[in-house]
This record gives sequence, C-alpha cells and structure tokens, in this order.
Amino acid sequence: MADTKSAEMARSPLNWLWLAAVIIALDLGTKALASSMLSYGEPVPVLPFFNFTLLHNTGAAFSFLAGEAGWQRWFFVGLAAVVSVVLVRWLAALKAGERWAAAAITLILGGAIGNVYDRVVHGYVVDFLHFYWNQYHFPAFNIADTAITIGAIMMVVDLFRKPQEQRD
Repeated sequence: MADTKSAEMARSPLNWLWLAAVIIALDLGTKALASSMLSYGEPVPVLPFFNFTLLHNTGAAFSFLAGEAGWQRWFFVGLAAVVSVVLVRWLAALKAGERWAAAAITLILGGAIGNVYDRVVHGYVVDFLHFYWNQYHFPAFNIADTAITIGAIMMVVDLFRKPQEQRD
C-alpha cells in the first residue's frame, strides 16, 4: 500500500511546481541583473532588432492601466493571487499523464508570481527585453511575460490536440 501511494506521488502533476520555481528564479535574477546594469530608458543594442531597455511598467500587459493613480497595483496583485490559487488547484486536479497541461499551467504560474513579486516589492514590473522592426517597437517585456505567453499558447494548442469529447 505504501508503494502505491509513493508511486502516485511520484506521478502527481504537483511535481511540476519545480518548473514554476525555475521561472521565478530566472525572472527575478534577470530583472535584478537588468536593474543593476542598465540605465532606465536607455537602449543597449544587442541585435539589429533587439535591445536591452530597462523600463518600469505599473500597468498590466502592454502597459494596460499604467496611467492610473496607483489602485491598479493592488488590483493586479489580488488578481494574480486569485489566478495563482486557481492554477495550483487546476494543476492538482490533472491526471498524472497530462504533462503538457501541467507544464503550461506551471509556466503561467511561475510568470504570474515573478511579476506579482515586482508589484509588491517595487510597485511596478521590471521589463527589459525590447524587440523592434524599423519604426515598430513591441512593448518591452521580461522572462515572466515570456513564460506566461508560452504557457497560454501551450494551453490553446492543447485544446486542439484533444479529441472533441475530451474538451466537453
């Protein structure tokens, strides 16, 4: 009986939380490095279409609500806390073989926690990855944003991978 329980724990989707921890560590480490090595708003060219540019985002994705009076900070912290709880519960409810979904959920979770840390500690999210083409500049972002985006794309792909009867 004990062997069965330990085998179930070994296959638990919660074991994927290591991936969230890796994302959090990479995100916070690169943000600290960017904050210590870059001057605010001054691009450092890396490639003809990519700069390191330190920016502070008080809003959400693409600086949504950044111009507000400050209430958005705690709104986004609360939203991220609720989303994180939902993601952990969803992860726990997955079957042992649902590795793709588990990876997607933990990527989003790690990214959400990385950005919420910034909001709580600094009052803004540190962004520093800046892509552009000619006059078009994509909003600056960070490792947490990248993990959230990849996780969301994986979830969409997962919807198309499953047969219709499993989606209902």
